Amino acid sequence: MITPKNLLIVRTDRIGDVVLSLPVVQFVKKHFPDCKITFLLREYTKRLALNNPYIDELLVLKEKDGKPLLWDNIKQLKEKKFDTSIVVYPTFIISLIMYLSAIRNRVGTGYRWYSLLFNQKVYEHRKTAERHELEYNIRLLQVFGIDNPFNNTDVEFHLSEDEVSSLSVEKVLRENKIDNSKPVIIVHPGSGGSAVDLPVASFKELINLLSTLDVQIVLTGDRRERAICEELQVNSSVKNLAGEFNLGELISLIKRADIFVSNSTGPLHIAAALNKHVVAFFPKILACSSKRWGPYTENKSIYVPQIDCSNCTREQCESLNCMNSINIDEVFANIKKYFKLPETNGEINAKKV
Repeated sequence: MITPKNLLIVRTDRIGDVVLSLPVVQFVKKHFPDCKITFLLREYTKRLALNNPYIDELLVLKEKDGKPLLWDNIKQLKEKKFDTSIVVYPTFIISLIMYLSAIRNRVGTGYRWYSLLFNQKVYEHRKTAERHELEYNIRLLQVFGIDNPFNNTDVEFHLSEDEVSSLSVEKVLRENKIDNSKPVIIVHPGSGGSAVDLPVASFKELINLLSTLDVQIVLTGDRRERAICEELQVNSSVKNLAGEFNLGELISLIKRADIFVSNSTGPLHIAAALNKHVVAFFPKILACSSKRWGPYTENKSIYVPQIDCSNCTREQCESLNCMNSINIDEVFANIKKYFKLPETNGEINAKKV
């Protein structure tokens, strides 16, 4: 059994992947409080791990045009003299970097053709979605003798808000005349292609229904998704803030929300980690199903296609327009349950329960 003293944890993919890997540092630190933990990730996700009390140091993957620089990264890691590394979700180049950095204990999956680059292997096929991604991540710690049962109430994410981001978000909210006294519902219609999305027409139907409540609706996304969000601005109560925020600012905005509505996407996991009520739409495709990629919280409502199908593939899902079968009236009815809705002079005022 390995006892790590200078540990490198590696997760160099996207926002949601990093969020679901953060509890790994908590579990290690609580079992090995004297272990130094360094987290290696990409520049654009670095904000997620800042000020985490279980992380001693952050390293950023050295890249050019989105591709890791082999020898630059090897030089960076060799200087740190790590005795153990965990590659939470590997690629060949990342695994090779670990091997050539002369890290004595290299933990990773045992089922890839390049798994020979790891000398401490965990044999699990994630594509079968037998458990949640976060649970797969923590099960890598079996090589350290960490194998205790846990659930969502046991995990900690420690997503922090910084003052600069907070002030920036407050300024944008003022400029857009967003009423902080009203409940805020964030609708995030994009997913960056990680899953099959709820159709824009369905989002528009939902937003029209939500607009009958006395709430403030905010649309978010990156700059590429601004045009989609413009289609969803059904009236003046809906504010399109897509492309307005960096990652730190998005965390600050989500902290101010009551409900977060989206497809399967990284910001959904930020909202869940911040203990917001999340409403999410997932296809039945096993590899990107809610069973593996759903928000890791009890404070959620998950919707999947109503079409009776099996062995679903992306091609089949898109061909049958499966996501269009999600009942938007049911989604709206369940969102209303989150609010008390006293009627006064024919007007409805929404208040959070």
